[in-house]
Amino acid sequence: MTLDYPSLGFKAGIEIHNRLATKHKLFCNCPAKPLPPGVQPSALLRRKLRTVPGELGEVDPAALYEFLRGKTFVYQVYPSTCEVEADEEPPRPLNPEALELGLAVAMMLKCTTPDEVHVMRKTVIDGSNTSGFQRTALVGTDGLLITNQGPVRITNVCVEEESAGIVQQKDGEIVYRLDRLGIPLIEIGTAADVKSPEHAREIAEKLGMLIRSTGKSQRGIGSIRQDVNVSIAKGARVEIKGVQELELIEKVIETEVRRQLGLLKLKEELIARNAVVSDVVDVTQTFSATRNKMISSQIAAGGRVYAIGMSGWAGLLEYEICPGLRFGAELADIAKSYGVKGLIHSDENISGYGLEAEFAELLSKMKAGPQDALLIIAGKAEAEAAIEAVRDRCLLAAKEIPSETRAANADGTTRYMRPLPGAARMYPETDVPPIPLTKEIIAQIKLPETWDVKRARYSKILSADLVDTVLRSEWLDLFEMFAKSYDPVLVATTLTSTLKDLRRRGHPIEVLTEQHLSDTFKAVKQGVIAKEAIPVVLERLTHEPNLMVIEAIAKAGLGSMSDAELRHIIRDVFAKYPNLVSERRASALMGEIMARVRGRVDGKKVAAMLEAELAMT
Repeated sequence: MTLDYPSLGFKAGIEIHNRLATKHKLFCNCPAKPLPPGVQPSALLRRKLRTVPGELGEVDPAALYEFLRGKTFVYQVYPSTCEVEADEEPPRPLNPEALELGLAVAMMLKCTTPDEVHVMRKTVIDGSNTSGFQRTALVGTDGLLITNQGPVRITNVCVEEESAGIVQQKDGEIVYRLDRLGIPLIEIGTAADVKSPEHAREIAEKLGMLIRSTGKSQRGIGSIRQDVNVSIAKGARVEIKGVQELELIEKVIETEVRRQLGLLKLKEELIARNAVVSDVVDVTQTFSATRNKMISSQIAAGGRVYAIGMSGWAGLLEYEICPGLRFGAELADIAKSYGVKGLIHSDENISGYGLEAEFAELLSKMKAGPQDALLIIAGKAEAEAAIEAVRDRCLLAAKEIPSETRAANADGTTRYMRPLPGAARMYPETDVPPIPLTKEIIAQIKLPETWDVKRARYSKILSADLVDTVLRSEWLDLFEMFAKSYDPVLVATTLTSTLKDLRRRGHPIEVLTEQHLSDTFKAVKQGVIAKEAIPVVLERLTHEPNLMVIEAIAKAGLGSMSDAELRHIIRDVFAKYPNLVSERRASALMGEIMARVRGRVDGKKVAAMLEAELAMT
């Protein structure tokens, strides 16, 4: 079914976050670049974080939720990090390079800049900041972005700290890396002017291109993220965080709209059935001799089993609220956020869990009929909090769609994260003084080249299709750098096509450095390898990034080929495929020869020698 977004009362806004490629972090002199995978930490920090009231004396609901989860946070420390990231020293002054970039972006969006830049603290106690808050500075408001579907208001442009990178989660504990914490990040927020999922993608793409035009946008997985806020009439504002792929924005928004429509239908059905939910009951005794290994192990470890009876709910826990998401799975995500493994309910195939007898006993005690359901959660201390949260969500299902924060999955679906944060989480940063923005400072801000000027310049050296591809590429700044010294077409196709293909085939291209690329282009220019060898060289470097390019070339068995060697290969192919020679099928012969030379000879040279040899045959 195609969705009619205007008639649904659709509203949406976007926040785009992009790491900046500055020399230093935002509030210290540590390098503003994440370490490559596999680097081992030099120390570990272990912390518990507590929520505190914000500037208005209120506790933020999202922060309170994280505190009640009771997690312990472990931070991996590296020689490239310092005590500012560890929250053992006050922050240094705001990085002027990052501030200038933020102001440039704000000015390109025709924002109003403040008279003073004030650094604020935004309460975040999910462990991603050692201090329990993220520092952020507003540098622009009331801007405008022109799109094909009309103007979009820009509500804010901020420069803020990147969070710590998550390494793993295990029982009651989350491990983070400190190398990413504090990297300058630019945030651009729009008003709820998004008209459709397609419009949202256009906005995100244009904002991303605008940031990349500064030449100071970091690349790679996680360096740019989109958050979207979505609502429909009779629905609720839901924030979806962490959409990393531009291609997913449309699906994420459409899926959320369908989810809210499904929840509205569920609400109507619950009201029609007069459905109710019981109080939480400890039913551990019923499971004392259970055959279910998961539950028996929880009880043996001192855990408990809790249940809620659900009158009128039969079949609704398996109700598909949107493609790929049933309401029972929605409840399971809430339960998992408290640290339990999940939940079990009577709409499932209970025999698969070996729990027929236990569920039959509990349903009998409830005096339940065929229209009723039962849900259980097993675990230690976290299990009771989890089932209370699930019960609250079930009660709310018959009243309204809750405002909440959800996380984007790789397939375009979403999962529950936490309650929606409020304004109560913001308060002033007392360790960083305000920064006056005089007219002289603003006048010194250098704005980057406009897209029209850049497009005209690129059109002189690239085809029209390649110009568009490069302008939209995350590698735009590298193209600018390398196209000055090497063949622009070769640089463009390598960055936008070869690297994309390597990533698609699962090779970790994020480990490739500017030096790797520069030395590879240099090897082609100097005739050490043919341009056809570039994919082979870069593929090897993705798995052995410590190699020099010349070493990767040698290991791959590449290197320039003499004319005599090439002529020998051509004549050998002629001998093997005489019918192709007699029919003058040069393209088929070319394919066989190129497969044998494996990038050691430029294709143009092979074609020229093949033509010459055919002429003599």
